[in-house]
Amino acid sequence: MKKKLWLLIIPFLLLACSMGNTPTSKVDELFMKYQRLDSDISNGIDSVLDEQNLTDDHRMRYRKLLENQYRNLSYNVKDEIIDGDNATVVTEIEVIDYRNSISDLTFDSTIFTKDSFDELKLDRLEQAKDKVTYTIELNLTKDDEGKWKLNALTNEQIKKIQGMY
Repeated sequence: MKKKLWLLIIPFLLLACSMGNTPTSKVDELFMKYQRLDSDISNGIDSVLDEQNLTDDHRMRYRKLLENQYRNLSYNVKDEIIDGDNATVVTEIEVIDYRNSISDLTFDSTIFTKDSFDELKLDRLEQAKDKVTYTIELNLTKDDEGKWKLNALTNEQIKKIQGMY
């Protein structure tokens, strides 16, 4: 009985291992990193915040907004196109529409200080509830060892994931 069970389990394990090296599985890994806020994503948030010249309070609020966005990101792989050592995975994502919540804001130094403008902007972002759906085509390349690697995300793709496109 044990031998028969192993004969059923071994092919399944081999199949599961090979499935970890597909373009779609790499895209799944990427979005799960966002949802888990793994260290790469957390470091990326730090980089974004470092560029903003924010007060400590504004920095903390902005961090929470990005973390909320990433944790609640949902995605659905629509298609996987493989052409030799290149692949494209067409993915639909749904995120909070942060862009729309601040689209009418324009900095005017006769009305705002940087801090007062940031305060208003963060207030609006924190109130944003509407969601938006984007399609993202993620490109991958097979390396010398035959493993699929995601190509660097474009600024447009990053903005879509942040809900700021």
